[in-house]
Amino acid sequence: MNIIKVTIVYALSEIQYIYNVKIKSGSNVKDAILASNLLNLINNISFYKNSFGIYNKKVHLKSKIKDGDRIEVYRNLIIDPKEWRRKNIFRFNNRKKI
Repeated sequence: MNIIKVTIVYALSEIQYIYNVKIKSGSNVKDAILASNLLNLINNISFYKNSFGIYNKKVHLKSKIKDGDRIEVYRNLIIDPKEWRRKNIFRFNNRKKI
């Protein structure tokens, strides 16, 4: 049984949580999240509400992990990006020109 090292990352606008975890090879994303104890440390994370990725590519909880992987916990969007652009375009088009 080999042991691998992975990093679990969860970022908010004001703080980043980074946990290094040692886990047996052949484990999946869910196993690594559970080993990090992240669900108990940060209340607003759950397997049902959040998405997960490895190096900026969305993956399933059952996806196998490799040594050195960075597992990312994705938050839900606060505002839809299209709606944000629409509001800002309207605001920038209506500003006074000097």
